[in-house]
This record gives sequence, C-alpha cells and structure tokens, in this order.
Amino acid sequence: MKITTRLSKYSNSWYKPGASGIKIGLWYFTNLLFFQSGLFPFNGLKIILLRSFGGKIGKGVVIKPSVNIKYPWNIKIGDHCWIGEKVWIDNLAFVSIGDNVCISQGAFLLTGNHNYKLSTFDLMVGEIVLEEGVWIGAKAIVTPGTNCFSHSVLSVNSVATKDLEAYMIYQGNPAQKVKERIIET
Repeated sequence: MKITTRLSKYSNSWYKPGASGIKIGLWYFTNLLFFQSGLFPFNGLKIILLRSFGGKIGKGVVIKPSVNIKYPWNIKIGDHCWIGEKVWIDNLAFVSIGDNVCISQGAFLLTGNHNYKLSTFDLMVGEIVLEEGVWIGAKAIVTPGTNCFSHSVLSVNSVATKDLEAYMIYQGNPAQKVKERIIET
C-alpha cells in the first residue's frame, strides 16, 4: 500500500518569520495599501516604508505598483535596482539583490517550497541571491536556494531551479544555458 499525503499532520511550527505577530500584521496592511495596490505610484514613500520595517534598501531603487513583498526585514536591495509591476518577492528566507538588478514585471522570487517526499508535506526554505547586474525577465521564477551570479539573465517565463552562471543567459523550464551575455558600451 502506498503512503499518502497527510496535510492534517502538516506543521511549520519550527519556522520563525523573524518578527512579532504585531509587526507582521502591520506589514500585511502596509504591503496591501502601499505596495500591492496599483493606485499608489509614489516610490519614495515605498522605500521609507521598507526601511522602517527593517529592509536594507540602496539608493536609486525603483519599485513599480502592484509589488508584493512578504517580509521586508528579510530583504536587501542594492543601488539602482528596478522592481517591475506585479513582482512577488515571497521571502520566507533572506533575499539579497545586488546593485543594478532588474526584476521585470510578474517575476516571482520564491524562497519557500514543500517536501513532496514526506507525507507531512514539510515546509522547506532557501535563500535567494541575485548578484550585480542580474536581469530576471517578465514572469520568470527563481526557486529557493538559487544564486544568480553576476550579470546572468533568466529570460521571460523561465524557471531557475539551480544556480545561474555569471554572464550567461538562461531560458526554459527548467532554465537551461543558451548563450553568453555580452554587454556593449
């Protein structure tokens, strides 16, 4: 007889999001009103709010409307980064974004997943690192524990399930290396 999934036995009691319930609640409403809303385009206030909730945010960062950030205290964004419309940063674990990184519209940085091999479907988390000059294309997904090294590109609608080499372009699901990224002056 095959063992089946038992979601009634699921527990992520070991997971601590890094903040009190009050702080999480305050962030939930702040995120809903000022970040997820397409009606609030004021970038400067978004930066102030992220910093006030513990986010490490560099200078010249642009955050478009309808962005969803799970926990700002679990994020570091370098200088001159662009976060496009409808980007979802589901940072149950730490997300580090280097300088001059572009995360295009609808992209998803996913730091949590579930262990499908266990009947209890346990939560698994892994940090994401996007080094300097990385470009995550529209509707692309970066999975837990993935490092995108300097100036790598994850093209539109692709899924990074493993580390991306520096100055290489990746495409597909799962993403495969397709060619070198050559930047002209």
